[in-house]
Amino acid sequence: MKLDQRRILITGAGGGIGRAMVEALNASGARTMGVARRQRSAVAGDPAEPQTWLQGDLTLAPDIDRVARAAIAWGADTVVHAAGVPAFGAFGQQPAEQTASVLQINLWSPMALTQALLPHLHQLPDARVVFVGSALGRIGIPGSAVYGATKAGLHRFAEALRRELAGSPVSVQWLGPRATQTAFNSPESVAFNQATGTASDPPEVVAEALLALLRSGAAERHIGFPERLAVRLNGALGPLIDGGFRKHRDALFATPSEGVTP
Repeated sequence: MKLDQRRILITGAGGGIGRAMVEALNASGARTMGVARRQRSAVAGDPAEPQTWLQGDLTLAPDIDRVARAAIAWGADTVVHAAGVPAFGAFGQQPAEQTASVLQINLWSPMALTQALLPHLHQLPDARVVFVGSALGRIGIPGSAVYGATKAGLHRFAEALRRELAGSPVSVQWLGPRATQTAFNSPESVAFNQATGTASDPPEVVAEALLALLRSGAAERHIGFPERLAVRLNGALGPLIDGGFRKHRDALFATPSEGVTP
């Protein structure tokens, strides 16, 4: 894929990984349309066509429809689903309404937006849909039960859709970052990562991995070692490596809330 010939719609573009992706894509010569919950001003891009921003709350069906219609009118040929919200903590301590909200934005929203855009993408000679997941969607880590479930579901959806659309003009790709150094992380999750020795990357590393994924056309790309190895081992060995996460469990419950037990 030649990035300077693409028009790329990217959700979650207001900050963190999404913002870094917008900047990297613009620098590569791609045209980008960023979707953010809050209205943003244009950023540097092609002087003849500045970076385009759309305000939209992707938990709302009318906003998904509006974003899809705007992207189609703009001529988007690539979609990068980078929007997401965190959910760190012991499952027994998380409010049910928070769980529902995380499931909606992390799983339902990218599925709904993809479905709205598919008729348009099928009319193009070459279209891409990229889902930004997480290593936590491939490896069950204490403290990530809800977040990991949304990313696991998204991975399975992307995998099935990739196989369903094989032979069509629409290719489906998956990018799996590990922990990333952004405001996405709560102080509690930062402390947890430090206690467990979990490595993290600046968002620019994830953005460069997206560019490499798009250029290569590969089905999947996972970031970081030992996370890439852990993904393979977890898929092959599953319960046999459960004991390897004891330090994560201990760190999670080091200071449990009153009345909550593991």
